[in-house]
Formats: sequence, C-alpha cells, structure tokens
Amino acid sequence: MSSEEILKLRQVATLLKVGEKTVYSMVQAGELPGFKVRGQWRFSRADLDEWIEQQKRTTHEQCDEDK
Repeated sequence: MSSEEILKLRQVATLLKVGEKTVYSMVQAGELPGFKVRGQWRFSRADLDEWIEQQKRTTHEQCDEDK
C-alpha cells in the first residue's frame, strides 16, 4: 500500500495560487476533488494533479476551437 499525500485547504490554495475561499467554494460546488474528514476538507495530491492536467487539456481544446 502506497502512502498518498493528503493536503489541507490552505495548502491547496497555495498550490493553486488562489484564495482559501475560492478553494472552499470550488470544492463545495463539486468543481474540485476533495473529501471531508470530521467536517474539514482534505485533498489527495494525486487527484489534484490529475484535475490540473484535465484543466490544462480543456483549456487547450477551447483555445483550439476559438482559432
């Protein structure tokens, strides 16, 4: 069993370079992968890395469509 890095909301905000409120609203809306532990949001680093790559692909596809 591999140990997976789990991040707190503040760490995700720093990683994404956005405010904590932004992260909170995104995860509440289901836009960002996360889970709760005793009422506090936690995030899998692997899930976030995958989400970031997906966002980059989506952005590139939208840019290609705009051309």
